Amino acid sequence: MRNFSISLRTLRLGVSKFRVAFFLLFSLIPCHFSLGQDFGLILDQKLGFSGNGDESNTDYSGILVPRYAMYWGDGNSFYVSAGVRADYINKEWAIVPELLQTEVFMHLGGGALKAGRMQYADPLGYIAAGLFDGGRFGYDTSFGTFGAGVWYTGLLYKKRTEIAMNAKEILSGEPKVDYSDFADTYFAPRRLLAAVDWRHQSLADLFMVNAALLGQFDLTGEALHSQYLTGTISMPYRAFVFKAGGCLELIQDSGDSGVAFAADLDAIWALPFAVQSRLEFLARYASGHSGSVKTFLPLTTESQGFVFKANHSGITLLSLDYAVRVHETCSLSLSSAYFIRSDRETLAGLGKDGYLLGNEFLASVIWSPVSDMRFNLGGGFFVPSMGNVAPDAKTLWRIEANAIISLY
Repeated sequence: MRNFSISLRTLRLGVSKFRVAFFLLFSLIPCHFSLGQDFGLILDQKLGFSGNGDESNTDYSGILVPRYAMYWGDGNSFYVSAGVRADYINKEWAIVPELLQTEVFMHLGGGALKAGRMQYADPLGYIAAGLFDGGRFGYDTSFGTFGAGVWYTGLLYKKRTEIAMNAKEILSGEPKVDYSDFADTYFAPRRLLAAVDWRHQSLADLFMVNAALLGQFDLTGEALHSQYLTGTISMPYRAFVFKAGGCLELIQDSGDSGVAFAADLDAIWALPFAVQSRLEFLARYASGHSGSVKTFLPLTTESQGFVFKANHSGITLLSLDYAVRVHETCSLSLSSAYFIRSDRETLAGLGKDGYLLGNEFLASVIWSPVSDMRFNLGGGFFVPSMGNVAPDAKTLWRIEANAIISLY
């Protein structure tokens, strides 16, 4: 009993010393750096109506995102955000939780380290773009910024990443989340992404260069791997900005290998009018299957059209976009996009003859009365009769309203 009392007094003395040390440690923190904090709550809602003349559908998506940020030292930060998404698609409701952008950013000498669930995009912006889990280190030099990163996709929500590189992944992306089979219906396909990149803001005081070498490695057992050598170069000239980019892709699919290509050409003209306005022309090509040339396969899937939901595989796009700021809080845009398939295997369900898919027309209005609110209203239609793949198909249309509000 006496030994127990001595042990108890020793434990209390140790706890007291720990409390004193803990208090002294955190009382000294403000002497070295100050902490800044920021809390917020974001509400993002989207309501859509679509149809093809005889049939129409209604869809809704809303997400409430609490966020927290902490800042310390010389530009170091920690950011975390999560959300609960409510979707109404095909007359069914789904409630899905998500961990969103959550990362630590730290300056290390002449470089910077970012780790966690972060945003990443390749130079073209559609090979691998979105949220990924991993880390990236960038180092600034007099010859630009060099970086390297590694990310994993298997813990992300599949609807967020939209990875669909083969038929199995396309089918797995269709069903909604089943909480009795959560792992197989919630998480994205397991793939590893690695990248090394180089960026220079003003090469020869004339060009902006962004280049990267990416590799994605299939961890699902399907053995579909791909590597991408990609880059863009931009040049401003008076009222114009010219940008060109390209990608060479190497594909290994279950022992079969080949190459694929993609290219962009973009020109923006700031119009000499009293109101702020611009005109943009974009030409984009992605290879289809032809002999030894494979269909271009990006890691992440993104629709090129607003109504016509075509991804970047085997599609050529020609678009013209006009945007004008009619008021300091309101802007308007009008666009026309023509779609051409690069081979007859792409979107073969629409027809086996012809290459011209049709034209999409779109108009949208963005109103932001204050910095914490933004309202978007857009509508458009796709006309297959302006092509020769499915000239008798019905016109597709869609109207969409979106509201993003920062509650505090």
